Amino acid sequence: MSCRVVMLRMQDDGLIQLPPSRHRYCPANKVQFTVATAPKTEINKPVHALPPVLLSIVEGNQQSRLWNEYIHRYHYLGYKPLPGAQLRYFIVSDDNIIALLGFGASAWQCAPRDKYIGWTHEQRKKKLQYVVNNARFLILPWVKSKNLGSKILSLASHRLSRDWQEHYGYRPVLLETFVEKDRFAGTCYKAANWVPVGQTKGRGKLGPAGKISVPIKDLWLYPLERNFRHILTS
Repeated sequence: MSCRVVMLRMQDDGLIQLPPSRHRYCPANKVQFTVATAPKTEINKPVHALPPVLLSIVEGNQQSRLWNEYIHRYHYLGYKPLPGAQLRYFIVSDDNIIALLGFGASAWQCAPRDKYIGWTHEQRKKKLQYVVNNARFLILPWVKSKNLGSKILSLASHRLSRDWQEHYGYRPVLLETFVEKDRFAGTCYKAANWVPVGQTKGRGKLGPAGKISVPIKDLWLYPLERNFRHILTS
């Protein structure tokens, strides 16, 4: 993904000319809504009154399609493939899907995060895989449960390292997420002890320097290891 971004940036700067794209991914045409993701009966009770809330890894094509469909139907950003190494989860209670999570590769560079970590360019290239991005978080709209968001994030932070180790052979040490500041306050991340470290500049991956082209987002981080800085800078 980062190589593609660099090449597109070089084309915008007139340094190279890329051939026409042979394929254009259009999630709206590929994700069809079915009765499986139709609105369900409203759940209106605090999280402590719910049956046990559990994380279930998305496995197999059928579950993958269902996760994609829920996200595209109810998440304001819709569905698009997560970059790089990734894990997706259903959050279930009493065998009902009540929320969804998606984790993927972290941003190639982000000034507030990189300053917070304190790593060099070379260290970032070497250790970036140990930072994982919470790219999607969706509580389904008919689920009205106070404190559910922070409960889910807490469960995920205790579970993700082990699952990542089993799937990819290494343990991440830091989580990141980007919260659109004009749309959300990041309340559940704050309640789950994530740390706000700054904001994006609103340029996106390909936006021109000095010009806001995408919404500004707050950056939140959550250390999975106490010595995450030592691991990322050693």
